[in-house]
Amino acid sequence: MKGGMGNMNNMMKQMQKMQKKMEKAQEELHEMTFESTAGGGMVKVVANGKKQITDVEIQEDVVDPDDVDMLQDLILTATNDVIKQVEDKTNDTMGQFTKGMNIPGM
Repeated sequence: MKGGMGNMNNMMKQMQKMQKKMEKAQEELHEMTFESTAGGGMVKVVANGKKQITDVEIQEDVVDPDDVDMLQDLILTATNDVIKQVEDKTNDTMGQFTKGMNIPGM
């Protein structure tokens, strides 16, 4: 039985190390900046790793009162793309911790 407890303690230490690495990776992700443009750079959307939009830049040339739909489409395109970038980076970064593990919900 004693050998089993040693293995359990060792496994718990490894899990704690992995948890600290995961927390550090998540903090680093949250500090990252992601950027997407649409319309050849006419609209730029910037987000952080928390999926929060931190900046939107719109070139004056694209602001046409007769074609608001196009501007809205450009903003949506850039916003959706920047959020996808954050999600992809998050999945790549955090996925390294769950590779090979069969954990439901991860």
